[in-house]
Amino acid sequence: MAPIQKTISPRAWAELLLLSLIWGASFLSIRIALDEIGPLTAVAHRTGWAMLILWVYVLVRRLAVPMDLRVWAAFLVMGLLNNVIPFSLMAWGQLHIETGLTSILNAATAIFGVIAAAVFFADERLTARKVIGVTLGFLGVSTAIGLAAFKNFDIRSLGQLAVIGGTISYALAGVWARKKLGHLTPQVAAAGMLTGASIMTIPAAWLIEGPMTLDLAPQTWAAIGYYAVVATAIAYMLYYRVLAMAGSGNLMLCTLLVAPVAIVLGAIVLGEDLPLRAYIGFTILALGLVILDGRLFKALQYRARRVDRGPHHPAPTVPL
Repeated sequence: MAPIQKTISPRAWAELLLLSLIWGASFLSIRIALDEIGPLTAVAHRTGWAMLILWVYVLVRRLAVPMDLRVWAAFLVMGLLNNVIPFSLMAWGQLHIETGLTSILNAATAIFGVIAAAVFFADERLTARKVIGVTLGFLGVSTAIGLAAFKNFDIRSLGQLAVIGGTISYALAGVWARKKLGHLTPQVAAAGMLTGASIMTIPAAWLIEGPMTLDLAPQTWAAIGYYAVVATAIAYMLYYRVLAMAGSGNLMLCTLLVAPVAIVLGAIVLGEDLPLRAYIGFTILALGLVILDGRLFKALQYRARRVDRGPHHPAPTVPL
């Protein structure tokens, strides 16, 4: 018997959208923090403070802390795949390629995510609806940011390869989290992952950019507070909740939504232009998400069958 395929419930969609909103807004806070601190130090603040907050939460709630060394090794690998590698590769890549192209390549995480999930999990197979939905979503993001960015795409560019490497690392992290950490509570899984990341990022920041200082401007602390507490500690609890409900491939769909959120917030907060292509791209993205969800098409099919059968043969209830 074939395993029941992972789907995105209404609750999972709501938490996926919330996660995308949180991460989309993090671009503004990170931009503010980088005015005063280096990129590695910014990452060290992000993982370090979030790690402390989550372990305090775990201890206060008296959640079970894993004692198996294999689980702690899995935390270290997860921190490497989901934080250290992608953060480092993308930060370096952004120094050499345009922001728009970086955003488009980052959205490709959704494509790599569904492919990786299909390879490793029988209940996340690659269906025609999933392929069409993800492709339209990626096209929507690319249109919103600007298809002209593809003119500068060159697979031989080390900067572009670095960003692509980061997106593949994110996709593999989703698979690793489900296989190795899926039995843990979201709070413990997130705390352990960030511990693994902090073990690597804090010494690296100290060695490369110098000792971390707490003497920072108020706006820098406000930015760190947002991306460490909200965009990391809280966001990763949502990450593991959605992972448990919808699977690793569906979880990666949030990368399709992060770029539009960042574009809209840039227009609202920074007064950046919101061109016509953005509205067209958002529409294409919405269509892709509707196809991925599938509920609207099921409802239309049931309604068509009901019309064909007539009033004396009511159609069954639409399964949501």
